[in-house]
Order: sequence, then C-alpha cells, then structure tokens
Amino acid sequence: MINESYFNGFTLLGFTGHPQLEMIISGVVFFIYAISLIGNTVIILLSFLDDHLQTPMYFFLRNVAILDLCYTTNIVPQMLVNIWGKDKRITFGGCAFQLFTDVTLCIVECILLAVMSYDRFNAVCKPLHYMTIMNSQLCQGLVAMAWLVGAINCTILSPYAMSFPQCGNHHLDHFFCEISAMVKIAWVNTTAMEVTTFVACLIMVFVPLLLILVSSGFIALAVLQIKPATGRRKAFGHCSSHLIVVSIFYGTLIYMYIQPGNSPNQDEGKLLSIFYSIVTPSLNPLIYTLRNKEFKGALKRLIGKEKHFMGTMGH
Repeated sequence: MINESYFNGFTLLGFTGHPQLEMIISGVVFFIYAISLIGNTVIILLSFLDDHLQTPMYFFLRNVAILDLCYTTNIVPQMLVNIWGKDKRITFGGCAFQLFTDVTLCIVECILLAVMSYDRFNAVCKPLHYMTIMNSQLCQGLVAMAWLVGAINCTILSPYAMSFPQCGNHHLDHFFCEISAMVKIAWVNTTAMEVTTFVACLIMVFVPLLLILVSSGFIALAVLQIKPATGRRKAFGHCSSHLIVVSIFYGTLIYMYIQPGNSPNQDEGKLLSIFYSIVTPSLNPLIYTLRNKEFKGALKRLIGKEKHFMGTMGH
C-alpha cells in the first residue's frame, strides 16, 4: 500500500491555536539558533586552527559542535518558514529527511557524550598514558562507531514510522517531523512501533548514560586525590561542564521518550522537543567554553593574529 502522504506531504501545525505564543517561541528560537551558529562555528574553527587545541578532548568537542550545527539546522529553518509564512506544509521527502536526520543525530549525540566521558576518565585517571590510549585511530574509530550505530537505528525506526497509513490525516501536531508525532496520526495499531521505539531509547539512552555515570564516579574519586588545588579545579571544571550538558540532554530525552507512548499533554511534548533538539545544542558551546581557559586563550590568540594581519595590511 502506497502512503498517500507521499503525494500530499504534511502540514506542521505547531501552536496554530496560539499565534502570539507561536511568534514569541519563533523569536526565541531564532535568537538561540543564531547563538548556536556562532558558538559552534567558533569551536570548529578554533579546534582546527589553534595548535594548543589538537588534543582528543577538542577533537570530540569539534565533532559535537558539527553535530549540534546539523541538529539545529535540520529543524530551525523549516520551523521558522512555517511559522512566519502562510504555508505550513512540508513535502513527504522533506519530512522523511527531517525525521531520518533527527533520529540519527539524536543517537549519535547520546553516544558521543559517553565517548567524551571516557576521554575525560582517561585524562584524569590515567594522565601518564592518556595520549597513548586516546590515539588518533581510537578517536576516529569511536566517532565512526557513533555515526554507524546512529545510521543503523535510523534505518530501523524511521522507515517504519513513515510507512504508517494516515487515511487522509496529514496534519502533524508539531513543529517538525518527529517519530512521536508520526505515530499519533497513524490509523493502524502502533503498539509494535511504540515498543520498538521504547526499547531502542532504553538501549541508546541508558547504556551510554550508565557509562557516563561510571566514568564520572571514577573521575570524582581521582579528582579528590589531586593535591594541588589548581589541578583539582581544572579537572573539575572540564568534567562539571560535561555533566551539565549530559544532565540537560539526557534528562529531557528520558522525560520525553522513556514513558508511555501517548502523552496526554501534546503542547508540553512540543516544548520539550524544542528544548532537546534546539536549546541544548545551542547551550553546549557556552557551557563547554565559558570556564575553559585553554579555549579563551585560543580565541585571544586568533584575535591577536587577526589584528596583527590587519595592521600589516594597513601599512
């Protein structure tokens, strides 16, 4: 049976019944998206250009920044076009691409956050062997593994969700194409899909989260044994920033998906989706860099080089 939405696409309702709230949300999202573009781009450029940032930690941070840029760009432009314009439709192909990308990036971010915790564990608990353990082959392999797992899960969940017959109901009560929204408009029994999604979320969320918690426990014990206060503060600063990101991202995901499939509060679900898919990726650059002296130093060096270059050009 051919899904009729293949020809008609979908209408993204958002908060159609609350136009003022919708405009406020769109303004906030636009501002946050601008921060995300600037912050993540700066992280990517500095981690490439500055010799002091050529370490595994900044390699993973660069990959998370690239991921966050893709995450927000997959959703925000289409969302703003739909809110600010009269046409709220999205094509079947556009919806499928948005859904596939959202699922993949979400899973990859879960795994990358766990990988970053493993990196911090080795840096704090095994400092003498850190660069030997976290060699470039291992770092690249861990990132590749994260993308492979994300792609595999995407090919399982996303086609299943897109294939449900809607029997003429093409109105998605959401800002973007998300699995929970697709399941809600299906005119067939979606129990199997809901169970599959629940199990996938349990594995993809709780396994990385368990690794993060175990790594954090060992890190906390190691940090307490560091005698120089400056070394203890530096290690705690790096790890606390990561734990803040982990708490926000995983906390929202668990509240969203590790619960019965049909949440009675659809508006709350929309806001939470915006939070984990737009707000969190935009906060990451601020959280990771505000207390990071190495990153601030790299930014100052880049600005200094730019001023020197401009001064040379002036003469």
